[in-house]
Amino acid sequence: MGYNPQPPLRLEVPRVNIMLPTNGDLSHSDLERLRQFDTCTLSNAIERLNVRPRNEGFMSNAVTCRFPQLRPVIGYAVTARMRSSVTPVNGKCYYSNSEFWNYLAGFEGPRILVILDSDEQPGVGALVGEACARISRAFGCVGCVTNGAVRDLPGISSLDYQVFSGSVAVSHAYAHVVDWGERVEIGGMRIVNGDLLHGDQHGVQMVPRRGAGNLAALAEQVLQEDREICELTERKDFSAALLSAKVAEGSKHRL
Repeated sequence: MGYNPQPPLRLEVPRVNIMLPTNGDLSHSDLERLRQFDTCTLSNAIERLNVRPRNEGFMSNAVTCRFPQLRPVIGYAVTARMRSSVTPVNGKCYYSNSEFWNYLAGFEGPRILVILDSDEQPGVGALVGEACARISRAFGCVGCVTNGAVRDLPGISSLDYQVFSGSVAVSHAYAHVVDWGERVEIGGMRIVNGDLLHGDQHGVQMVPRRGAGNLAALAEQVLQEDREICELTERKDFSAALLSAKVAEGSKHRL
């Protein structure tokens, strides 16, 4: 089934009916095929689509992969905002906010929880720890992206649940979800519910809607060309002329 995002829900405000764009036409097997590629290979394939500037569509190094040994993850973004430096007005700290979990449970397909720490100084406390990872994983999340802090790294590492964060912290302090379903910006990348994200030890990028169905084939082409370049460098007669000829041949095939 395609990805079917629910309308955004915020605390203390009425439900708003908004249809959000998604990559929902990709099947489960399509997503699994894209997951086989590392972010660098997929980034090179995205460049060949020529659908966005090459300096857009990925997060800056302000967000770090916490488990570089894990395979790449791919999933649809579910956005939220949090704070940890002040007490919540509704008294619901940490993972006790059932309204948010009910919202998260309403999505289909693999999800990546995207949490913007909106404190003036992000990372005072961590919302995401082992308990949060286990709960969100049970609701279909394969990982989390946040500009804030995470904790309980040993406990999370055994879950096959990837985490990208701006820092790590000892305490969750007053960590609580403020609202959810709105557009957020993390590491210079704007994200809305339903955006398809792909990440590994190198970072997080967005899979563009246009041409997403062709990406796997393009990525295979990228890998094949990389293998040919590597093999060429091992030849005893390797030279700048041979390299230029190989690069020109590859460019001609991509026209």
